[in-house]
Amino acid sequence: MKLQHPKGLYILFFTEMWERFSFYGMRSLLVLYMTKRLLYGDATAYGVYGAYGALVYATPVIGGFFADRFLGYRRAVILGAVLMTLGHFMMALTHEVFFYGALALIVIGCGFFKPNISCIVGKLYPEGGQSRDAGFTIFYMGINLGAFLAPLVCGVVGETIGWHYGFALAGVGMIIGLITFIKGQKYLEGLGLPPVPEKLKMPVFPGLNRVNALYLCCAIAVPVVALGLHQSSYVGNVLYVTASIILTYLFYIAFTSDKVTRDRLLVIMVLMFFHTTFWAFFEQAGSSLTLFADRNVDRTILGWVMPASFTQSFNPFFIILLAPLFSKLWMGLQKMGRHPSIPFKFVLGLVQLGLGFGILVFGATFAKTTGVSAMIWLVLAYLLHTTGELCLSPVGLSAVSKLSPANIVGTVFGAWFLTISFSHHLAAMIAKLTRVVTDETVLGQVVNPIASLPVYSNVFFNIFVASLAVALILTFLTPLLKRWMHGVE
Repeated sequence: MKLQHPKGLYILFFTEMWERFSFYGMRSLLVLYMTKRLLYGDATAYGVYGAYGALVYATPVIGGFFADRFLGYRRAVILGAVLMTLGHFMMALTHEVFFYGALALIVIGCGFFKPNISCIVGKLYPEGGQSRDAGFTIFYMGINLGAFLAPLVCGVVGETIGWHYGFALAGVGMIIGLITFIKGQKYLEGLGLPPVPEKLKMPVFPGLNRVNALYLCCAIAVPVVALGLHQSSYVGNVLYVTASIILTYLFYIAFTSDKVTRDRLLVIMVLMFFHTTFWAFFEQAGSSLTLFADRNVDRTILGWVMPASFTQSFNPFFIILLAPLFSKLWMGLQKMGRHPSIPFKFVLGLVQLGLGFGILVFGATFAKTTGVSAMIWLVLAYLLHTTGELCLSPVGLSAVSKLSPANIVGTVFGAWFLTISFSHHLAAMIAKLTRVVTDETVLGQVVNPIASLPVYSNVFFNIFVASLAVALILTFLTPLLKRWMHGVE
């Protein structure tokens, strides 16, 4: 019998698609804009990009907490979408103050939007199982359809016509996503509403209820986050404190619960480590891989020079192409009784990610005399990164929805996204290992690609080795993690 998905899934699909269009449209330009328009050095640009990415995925912990406690998932998604819309349009204003203020609005907006729309997807499938996996894979295609279109539209317009036109187009995408969600709420089957509506109007101070107090806190947070992005070196310290609090809370829940709940939460926490490692390497895409493509890849096709931002569409293109095949593969293996466990899918993801960086190192050996590598090696690297991502990322989202206690699922989703936050922080540290090429640039343009190529190759080789080593460790842990899952697959 053919699996029928709820209509609400497609509302969430298109909402997420347009939100990701706006997010990745801005992301495709961000490092290039900082190095070519603001004239930041590589290390500074990587630092801001890493801090921005880290905070984007740290704030979902807060957004998930408030949605769980009183706001509800729907209101949180709408609040997040409004804040991000304001941020993307502010990026179109030509002043550095507006630049950091815009990034701050997007950071706070993502905190409310990102974890809570995923929670609604999970709740559309109360039976769980492979139907939920398939639903999350379709949802994941929506993410990547937006991510694919964004560099082709926002990236190309930003690089060839004007940076701020590209940023404004990202804002248009966010508005479309917001309208889609508001108009489509009738298909969400009553899901995502406030858990106790009366709590929304409870006073915090005389004349100020909980909802209005939350809005006020968001407004106060904007300049605070903007300052943190400007002073990006402090973001790491904030992350360490936040992670310590969240992990302590999860350990407390785990060890004050029954054995099954405890073991399943421990599985999530172990997978968090490997999830962090995967994305720390994968997120070179928005930083060192983007500048590598700009400086050390031959992007000429039949006389047309492809904008460097365009290369960020490779990964989502392959996801759109391959996600349906992976969905059918998992369900086919399930019927045959050979479906790999969630931890082993993580192993497969890490191995393929490492091989992608190995391909880049191999390709660079043919470019020693020119410093310019053939495009095919970058395409193959992104292909392997994509197959690795499809083994790990949608499966991880589904695992969190299955293994989390029902009363804190939003908080656990927020903690899961916090691992991606750490990944961006670590990714920036890794990318800075290529900063030696800054001495070979003038106004953002590389003078000597022959000097920069071996620097990139050395970093990519170390990532290749580290990915395979971490995958080996997880292989040995897989049998234990499977027992702790207590039958959840």
